[in-house]
Amino acid sequence: MWKWEAEGEAKAVIVMIHGAMEHHRRYGWLIQMWRSSGFHVIMGDLPGQGMTTRSRRGHINSFDDYIIEVKDWIQAAYSFELPVFLLGHSMGGLIAIRMLQEEKVNIAGVILSSPCLGLVNSPSKILNALSIGLNIIFPELRMNSGITVEMATRNQDVRDADLNDTLYVTKVSVRWYRELIQGIKLGFENIDKLPDIPMLVMQGGDDKIVNKQGVRDWFNQVPLSEKRFKEWNKCYHEIFNEPEREDVFEYAKDFVNSQLKVIGYLV
Repeated sequence: MWKWEAEGEAKAVIVMIHGAMEHHRRYGWLIQMWRSSGFHVIMGDLPGQGMTTRSRRGHINSFDDYIIEVKDWIQAAYSFELPVFLLGHSMGGLIAIRMLQEEKVNIAGVILSSPCLGLVNSPSKILNALSIGLNIIFPELRMNSGITVEMATRNQDVRDADLNDTLYVTKVSVRWYRELIQGIKLGFENIDKLPDIPMLVMQGGDDKIVNKQGVRDWFNQVPLSEKRFKEWNKCYHEIFNEPEREDVFEYAKDFVNSQLKVIGYLV
């Protein structure tokens, strides 16, 4: 994991979880925005992605591998003795959900960015059935993810950078896919296990990867005292990379600052 300290006096710590196929280096702009706004940031590369070498690229043995990893990042955030907020994008949002359902952590709020709670383009019934069998006999078999940089964002600069990014994962294993599907299922089934913490869910209105209706359905079922939903109408999947990303960031920052005021860390 990596730590970036705030410019000036820090108000809180933001623990960020990246999505599938990507890595922490794609979040340089967002990290700097948080730092310049008075927040420490902690982030790492998930198992099987980015610079991690603990498992084969695009492969995990269990979705719990992600939960264990992120819990370590949160533990590291506690060392600053400041309020901790969790920000998860796409699969990172699903990881945040599953971790909150299964682990007891002390966080002041959570931001979910286009959380992976359903896919726009799911494999056919035949391929899905085949993956169940392959998960038993050949779980590390890797296949093309079917996700392109053009589907993720309208930002051409980000697209160009991704096309030359050697850390970007293009193939995922059968086990990875089955664990993702199981994670989504449990995210819905265990919805009542979520702790009652403030939540902001932001969703790209023109998401080509995550099914936005699934996100809305999940949000409507979440039994929280304070929750906000914001759909960014023209945005693709990566709302923090879109041309509107400064507005998206300001909205997220407003949510964090409002929680800090409630708990007395801002006046």
